[in-house]
Amino acid sequence: MGIGGGIFLIVVGAILAFAVSDMVSGVDLTMVGYICMAAGAITIVLALVMNAQRRKTSHTEYVEREDRRRVE
Repeated sequence: MGIGGGIFLIVVGAILAFAVSDMVSGVDLTMVGYICMAAGAITIVLALVMNAQRRKTSHTEYVEREDRRRVE
């Protein structure tokens, strides 16, 4: 999902928590908004941790060649 998805969840959650005043039977939209904001924050933290681990990883490439020259 990444950082963009986390920001999207935070924005949608904030809209549901603070801007929507409609009532849906059996659903508390304010709580759904807070849950979305928490999920977005967790997503951003996890994305930053994963990116930090990728930067610390080093890759070594070994290339094997077959020498077809004949040595006498």
